[in-house]
Amino acid sequence: MNTIIPDLQSAVLCDDVRQERNGKFILIGLFDAIWVQSLPTRYPRLFMATRWCSGEGTFHQRSRILKPDGTSVLVEGQNIPVTLTSAEATATNVEIFLNIEFQTEGTHWVEVLLDGDLKIRYPLRVGIAKGQQGQPPPSA
Repeated sequence: MNTIIPDLQSAVLCDDVRQERNGKFILIGLFDAIWVQSLPTRYPRLFMATRWCSGEGTFHQRSRILKPDGTSVLVEGQNIPVTLTSAEATATNVEIFLNIEFQTEGTHWVEVLLDGDLKIRYPLRVGIAKGQQGQPPPSA
């Protein structure tokens, strides 16, 4: 089998992932920020759904969340195999992180690596809710 490095089509954080009988995935509660009443706090469940495409071969995905300093790892997932049998194939992985303890406010960083190479890095804001419970603070 040839080896062609795949493209990361998507990497999404959400509250839950379900799979229908026909194989389709349902992502529930997509988010890019976590607002809490106080810190430190323990976030009970966080799902990461990734989709790979346009590649061929077997690879390993690892996802992690970095603390606001941008280098310290808050939580890191396992090596997850990504197997694409042809350039037309796709691979969807769902990973769950349990009881993540956020210590500080600020921008955390979500990273997805493939065979150790960074494929995407995006912000996850964590802050203290100033308004009603569960509502993000007003925009500045």
